[in-house]
Amino acid sequence: MLYFAFLLTIAFNFVIRIWLVKRHVRHIESHRSAVPTNFSEKIPLPAHQKAADYSIAKTQLSSIETIFETAILLALTLGGGIEWLSKIAVRTFDAPLAQGVAIIAAVGVLTGLLDLPFRLYRTFVIEQRFGFNRITPRLFITDLLKETLVGAAILLPVLAVVLWLMRRAGDHWWLYAWAFWVGVQLLMLAIYPTFIAPLFNRFTPLDDVTLRERIERLLARCGFRSSGLFVMDGSKRSNHGNAYFTGFGQTKRIVFFDTLLKRLSGDEIEAVLAHELGHFKRRHLLKRMAWTFALSLALLALLGALMGQPWFYAGLGVPLAADAPREAIALLLFFLALPVFAFPLSPLLHHYSRRHEFEADAYAAEQASASMLIQALVKLYEDNASTLTPDPLYSAFYDSHPPATIRIARLQTV
Repeated sequence: MLYFAFLLTIAFNFVIRIWLVKRHVRHIESHRSAVPTNFSEKIPLPAHQKAADYSIAKTQLSSIETIFETAILLALTLGGGIEWLSKIAVRTFDAPLAQGVAIIAAVGVLTGLLDLPFRLYRTFVIEQRFGFNRITPRLFITDLLKETLVGAAILLPVLAVVLWLMRRAGDHWWLYAWAFWVGVQLLMLAIYPTFIAPLFNRFTPLDDVTLRERIERLLARCGFRSSGLFVMDGSKRSNHGNAYFTGFGQTKRIVFFDTLLKRLSGDEIEAVLAHELGHFKRRHLLKRMAWTFALSLALLALLGALMGQPWFYAGLGVPLAADAPREAIALLLFFLALPVFAFPLSPLLHHYSRRHEFEADAYAAEQASASMLIQALVKLYEDNASTLTPDPLYSAFYDSHPPATIRIARLQTV
């Protein structure tokens, strides 16, 4: 039963994803010749057409990625790939824990290598063609090596602990694993700004005194305490601009891309930051963390129930051998199958995220200026070549933020 449900859901998702891509491309192409009315005086036609072409190029690449991702998923599960890797791990390592870590690490390395050509094409062809890429091949390789080493240093010990709990902590292992995972997540939030992020980028204190004083007044109005205002050298990799909060508790930082500061005025920067503060003030981050932790607990409990069922393994193409590391295979299969069955829920999840964006916009309009936020968003849409005319259905499945026309129309009524 699970075998056919899994196969049919994969096929259904594949057809829907390819259909959505075609809809999206057609919709953008049909609106390429004219700037939407609300933006006609703000964004020139060449910039609008650049955004259309950029979005089409990225979307068409994603359709090829969909084909490869589906093929890899089928090869690993129903095609016997995990079973084959399991046999190699059992022959290579004596300890079940080492076998389990090896299987999951091998799948991670394999999928990362298969994704690498797409990442290279996206960076050095698409981003380069549209004038966004600034990363050199040397820096790309350096980043890749750092990501691999940092990821291995963090994930391998975490994986080993989880597998040990699955094997040794009894029927309620999932509760202990969940508590451990929550602890790791909170620790990562705390240490990321000061220990991990600086491995990849340079962060310097914001030295514009006028802008700093303006931001500090905004923070005081909003009741937000941070450990500092920083500028990140995002321009060494890309011309895209952004601003974000990072950290947890006393380590909270506000980070501006240097590209953003060069493009926006003080009024616009204040409005953009007020939007981000809206997420804090409306407790969006806490709500999302709570939902994430609750959902992860439910999913681990479900995995705990499925792990002892032979049909779970057989239904996903991996009949369990007597000497196979059951815990690792169960964990791997569960998190490979989960996105397949969760994909149809994407519009619901993105609807929830969009509600938060509207709420943060409304808060920004109260604390700063709605007109300045609109002005800043228009500049960011133009600078980042974000299409103003996404297909509504495609956007519902893939975009966590509201489409530009809807978002700005809402702001104009505040």
